[in-house]
Amino acid sequence: MATQHSARNLENTDGGLRRGMLGFMLPHEQFPIRALVAQGIAAEQAGFDLIAASDHFQPWQANEGHSTLAWLTLGSVGQQTQRIWLGPTVTCPTLRYHPAVVAEAFASLSQLCPGRIYLGLGSGEALNERAATGVWPDWEERSERLIEAAAIIRELWSGRDVHYDGKYYHVNGRLYDPPAAPIPILFAANGKKAMRRAGRFGDGLVTDPKTWKTHKAEFEQGARDAGKDPRAMPVLIEQYAVVGDEQAAREAAELWRFSPKGFLGYHNVTDPHEIQRLAEEEVPLEQVYADWSVGPRPDAHVESVAALFESGASIVNIHTGQPDQLKVLEFYGKKVLPELRAMRAGGSA
Repeated sequence: MATQHSARNLENTDGGLRRGMLGFMLPHEQFPIRALVAQGIAAEQAGFDLIAASDHFQPWQANEGHSTLAWLTLGSVGQQTQRIWLGPTVTCPTLRYHPAVVAEAFASLSQLCPGRIYLGLGSGEALNERAATGVWPDWEERSERLIEAAAIIRELWSGRDVHYDGKYYHVNGRLYDPPAAPIPILFAANGKKAMRRAGRFGDGLVTDPKTWKTHKAEFEQGARDAGKDPRAMPVLIEQYAVVGDEQAAREAAELWRFSPKGFLGYHNVTDPHEIQRLAEEEVPLEQVYADWSVGPRPDAHVESVAALFESGASIVNIHTGQPDQLKVLEFYGKKVLPELRAMRAGGSA
């Protein structure tokens, strides 16, 4: 039964990205921007605490069919909601975007939605960075650039004059409208070295269940190396979910077939058609949805979310590849969130 999980990790902390939040993914690869805005508004109405936006120049697979600018979606949703947190998982601030532009963009979003903005950062994918700029350095350089970019963003957010002369970036300027409230920076990680980097340089983490299970200790050690308490840092874990039977899961998996190998080689491929071709040849559909929450009843969905909270996740971000996102939002709002709230209340008693 879902209620057998301890609720100790569902307790809220004061302010910020609190423990026990449930998020909903706005997949910019799969839907046009008007639909994404409607989904974001519906997520708040359903009771979700957070929305996350993928930030791509191109979709991972050509059959996903879309790729609009996530920052515009976030701004629009923010102006039509009241409480939900908003941010990307993740923005790459190193090639396609300059870190100073990222700093200005999210400071501006914070002015529109004070106290509701977070920023997920990552080292990018070739389908975005090389496709848009022609530049795609090796992992070590991309990692160094990411660390430098995060430092620049934080400096600019201070509102002070910034004179930064780094290995890759040189900034001399000031943000005259700094963030209206602190913006946590979460580092994305899909491997051992990236997990340690996230702990050391991020305010928190964005990852997937498998990476979290395998390399959690690396994140925690990176945090301790930087003098931080990893238990106090938000951890956002993305969980794929399908409300329906196995056939519904297979249909959704066709659009996300790359995911088991997305960061095991496909991140170096520039063309979404080629990524789709490789995935269809190399990745069985059963492998894609093997670890997803799949079922027409709430039990399986409550169990998977509760287990992730129990493992130390602060935020579980639901990502569904189904065509009817509003149906999933309604299902979670009426049948999953109430059970999770009941677990939280029981743990707080």
